Amino acid sequence: MSGDHDDAVISRQVRLLESLLEERGIVGGDTVDEVIDGFLAGASPVNGAKVAARAWTDPAFKERLLADGAAAIGELGFAAGGVQHQRLRVAENTESVHNVIVCTLCSCYPLRLLGPSPGWYKSEAYRSRVVRDPRGVLAEFGVTLPRGVRVTVWDSSAETRYMVLPRRPGGTEGLPEPELAALVTRNGLIGTALL
Repeated sequence: MSGDHDDAVISRQVRLLESLLEERGIVGGDTVDEVIDGFLAGASPVNGAKVAARAWTDPAFKERLLADGAAAIGELGFAAGGVQHQRLRVAENTESVHNVIVCTLCSCYPLRLLGPSPGWYKSEAYRSRVVRDPRGVLAEFGVTLPRGVRVTVWDSSAETRYMVLPRRPGGTEGLPEPELAALVTRNGLIGTALL
């Protein structure tokens, strides 16, 4: 099934659900639009960048983030999920391990922390290839890792989302959190870019 086909099926299902809710007088169309707009208004890679910057500057927060991502980001006012609670696992990039996230079944990822997913993340090509040939896919993004670095691919699900904690760029000691956050990219939080 292609990503475009999946999106079309989901869109039809959402429209059907909206119609049923409106027909039965449960909610009006404007209410549904307001809820969706409100949800998406808070969804941005800036949020994930703030989380990464805090982890780089606060070792205790970083420890909590790696142990229980959902609880830790809650301290900053963020949530991993939308309507239902979701676990957030944060995978830390180190000198010896590089992490990358994918959702092989669809395109699940922490929308509130990373913003709407890029088209390539939803594509069948990325979803199928990154698990088989992560180094090849990363190379296409311009990421070439030394041979000794292990690449770990994390597969998101409806219950569990993943975010990569990128390595802190060298020479950034002493920078305040806002300046550190400005260095973080969405692709860095997915694992398809180095900072």
